[in-house]
Amino acid sequence: MQILVIGSGGREHALAWKSAQDNSVSKVYVCPGNAGTALEDKLENISLDINNFEIIENFCKQENIGLVIIGPEQPLVMGMTDYLQSKGIQTFGPSQAAAQLEGSKTFSKDFFIKYGIPTADYAAFDSYDESLRYIESIAYPTVVKADGLAAGKGVLICENKNQAKAALDSIFKDQAFGEAGSSVVIEEFLEGEEASFIAVVSKDKIIPLATSQDHKAVGEGDVGLNTGGMGAYSPAPIVDKRIHLKIIDEVMHPTMQGLISEGSPYLGFLYAGLMIKDGELKVLEFNCRFGDPETQPILLRLQSSLVDLCLAAIHNDLDSYEIKWTDKHSCGVVIASKGYPESYESNKEVMLPNLEDAETKLFHAGTKLINENVLTSGGRVFCATALGDNLKQAQSKAYNLVDKVSFDGAFCRRDIGFKGIK
Repeated sequence: MQILVIGSGGREHALAWKSAQDNSVSKVYVCPGNAGTALEDKLENISLDINNFEIIENFCKQENIGLVIIGPEQPLVMGMTDYLQSKGIQTFGPSQAAAQLEGSKTFSKDFFIKYGIPTADYAAFDSYDESLRYIESIAYPTVVKADGLAAGKGVLICENKNQAKAALDSIFKDQAFGEAGSSVVIEEFLEGEEASFIAVVSKDKIIPLATSQDHKAVGEGDVGLNTGGMGAYSPAPIVDKRIHLKIIDEVMHPTMQGLISEGSPYLGFLYAGLMIKDGELKVLEFNCRFGDPETQPILLRLQSSLVDLCLAAIHNDLDSYEIKWTDKHSCGVVIASKGYPESYESNKEVMLPNLEDAETKLFHAGTKLINENVLTSGGRVFCATALGDNLKQAQSKAYNLVDKVSFDGAFCRRDIGFKGIK
């Protein structure tokens, strides 16, 4: 079988790497991929316009692609799954209608209320003046969110009215998030500990993946601007058996049934970003794809076939699939470019380690291969990932790998996993 993975980040490197481990898979194409996918056995980058679905269709038919896995949110929100499936191409990812759970925060918040899914109180506005009046009347801190897709950066925590006004100015007037900021959601600030709950969903069937915890803030101790994620670890102790059941019963099943009621049953990775406090939980957001950087440490722990899992979901046969995990812990540390998540420089040459043991993996994200040299091409450049007998050991091995990677302006958080160790 030949597989096509859509995307260019660390998530897509991990998805392609794991797919290539199947004996039944002869080649994994990655479109457009990165330097890591260019250097990996059984992987090949292809340069196609992923916004042109007909070109993708033609490639799939030409190469007899048996499975397409869509990594990032943008093609899903644009309807790539619908198009490819209509052409008879097996595609793993939600429909355009179901992907609105991530594509519009207003849609998702309204959906939560309609189907009784616990979430923060909120108000939505497409008018700068109306939102400005609203922030005069609310308690602080509060959270201002760009409504659309903003690569994980469109969430601004505001300690007071002046910060909230600055957030609205940035979104509406400065268009810091482009079209994603044509409307906003202003919601109650929630305290607690965040966790990521990611599952494979097929209509009314679900297989939860290993639990994980992301680190969204750029600075150690969870301070500073929100990013796409500075690192993650798995499993997450905050999601104990009782919380796990609550998430299934109060969040995942109502969401799955709600989407069926709306005429858009879900297929794909479904990611609930949660805030947990004193044994209770609320949904911060839904993502319609695997998280990044959660994908990397989670897939390092997966012992069963990712390809078979995706195909079982497509065929609505998840009941027959047995998922297997190593008991070991994993930790992934993002190595980023100086200035991220704001402006940063690219095209920095990278010095890579020669060897990795079987329990460590350097996943590429913002990299490109030019004349056999690896150069930086993004804000998040790598995710150094490792397994260990416990989280502390996994963390130590991940940072040991971090220290072997070098490029001008490289930085990382030095506390990834601290909550789980604590």
